[in-house]
Formats: sequence, structure tokens, C-alpha cells
Amino acid sequence: MGKNPYIDAAAPPPPTRRYRLTLRNTGEVIEVDPGDLPAHYDGQPGSVLSLLLRAGVDIDHSCGGVCACSTCHVYVHRGIDTSPPPIEEEEDQLDFAPALRSNSRLACQFVPDGSEDVEVEVPSWKRNEVSEDH
Repeated sequence: MGKNPYIDAAAPPPPTRRYRLTLRNTGEVIEVDPGDLPAHYDGQPGSVLSLLLRAGVDIDHSCGGVCACSTCHVYVHRGIDTSPPPIEEEEDQLDFAPALRSNSRLACQFVPDGSEDVEVEVPSWKRNEVSEDH
């Protein structure tokens, strides 16, 4: 788990209650237990990115989950208010995300508190489809 040295904001607090994280793309439901959060995945502790990665979901995150790109952009269909609002750096990165919507968040920064279930969608397009294997 990396940290962006250019961001001074404190990390959002991890969830305090159990909740369900549903991936709209597949219908997969992840049971989130605040006592068993991923410790070795990218993104903020308890972030949707870390939870999806641990569940084996293939989601782009080119910067390693440190809020330095927009490749982990997701749409939050339920539970968007369960996380603190985006910090300025997240809003700046979201400006680069294609097909931005009012419910867009970076999965690496979106940390639900567990006060309600959450449903997210990974956009079907991929920003970084170019292979560097030449």
C-alpha cells in the first residue's frame, strides 16, 4: 500500500460496521467485515479498490492506488454518502476520467463507513488498453 507524498489530507476512516459491497457489473457481493480489511492491497485502508482487488476483480489502478491517476474510476450507485466527500486531489484526478458522472469516485479513495450497503460499477471501457509488450 503506497502513499502519495504530495497529499497532506488524512486518510478517510475505515469502516466501523459490516456491510455488503455489490459489483453491479457481475452481481458479485462482497461481505465487508471491518475487523478483516485487506492489509496488503492498493488504495486507502478499507477502500473499494482494496476490497475489489482482494475479491479478484480486475480493475485498473495504474498509480498503485495513491490518487495520482483516474484509472480506478467507478460509479457509485448506492452508498455514496457513506464515505467522506472527495478531497481536492481526487476531484482533480476525476477531471481526467472519461464519462464522468455525478456519482463518480476513485475506488482507491472511496472508503465506505459501513452505515449502509454499497453498490458500485466499474465502467466497461478501459483507459489503459495499450500493451507495452513490444
